[in-house]
Amino acid sequence: MARTSLLTGDAGPRLGYINPMNEISQDPIAHAENIVRRSGTSFYWAMRVLPLKKRHAMFGIYAFSREVDDIADGSEPIEVKKTGLGRWRGEVERLYGDHPRNPVMQSLAGAVEEFDLRKEDFQAVIDGMEMDAQDRVRLADMDELNLYCDRVACAVGRLSNCVFGIDGDHGRDLAFALGQALQLTNILRDIAEDAERDRLYIPHDLLTAHDVPDGELSDILESDGFARACEVIAGIAANRFEQAETIMAGLEREKIRPARMMKEVYRRVLDNLMRRGWRNLYFPVGLSKPLKLWIAFRFGLF
Repeated sequence: MARTSLLTGDAGPRLGYINPMNEISQDPIAHAENIVRRSGTSFYWAMRVLPLKKRHAMFGIYAFSREVDDIADGSEPIEVKKTGLGRWRGEVERLYGDHPRNPVMQSLAGAVEEFDLRKEDFQAVIDGMEMDAQDRVRLADMDELNLYCDRVACAVGRLSNCVFGIDGDHGRDLAFALGQALQLTNILRDIAEDAERDRLYIPHDLLTAHDVPDGELSDILESDGFARACEVIAGIAANRFEQAETIMAGLEREKIRPARMMKEVYRRVLDNLMRRGWRNLYFPVGLSKPLKLWIAFRFGLF
């Protein structure tokens, strides 16, 4: 699938689903941090420099996002995925009822009140995972693409911004702009990988507008119109990055370090994709580990 943002885009090894009923002897906060650390994400180091309570909250949000994302992206039958995601819905309800069973959700128990995290945003992430969990994924139009981005990326951004202390209109506006920018970049980066699973996130109405005929997915990707449709999505992503930069320019630098770090990573990925173009989708585009680490330290620490 198009790996979800804001936090899970820099993916590492799969960790698998933890049944909420299982007994875990490890401290919940340590358990959530271990998921983040083992994921291999360079964002781990940006989270590490946050004040203690914010750090623990971000580890919990990341771990939650990663766990539900792994269910949606797994190889299990759709009904098994729905059951797994349903368990996480129950855990969200328990989180707000003060008795979560899953250690990841237990790690967030204090953060809900401390940072005014909204239950609707956790549920929206699961809604997005259900869209991804289907055996065959197609989006009808730009409205559905916007909804998908809001659920899998912007909702995580809203939760994160509450922790960072970017609240109100600024927090919502930044979550929208940066969330869309990151997720559209993911979609463009992962076209070939998603196609192998019969998944396409470029909406049908945009393909139709560029004369892409319905048919086999391989034929769609090779059509001239498909490349033009990708250019439109890339242009939207670039505009969202610019909007995010404008919003961040008016915020306290200390509060936006993690968001700026993610922006710098993904903006470079989008630039590389636009230089490569959409004719050779199987040519990998990414950033080297040393560059990602440099960005993490440059924008996450200073």
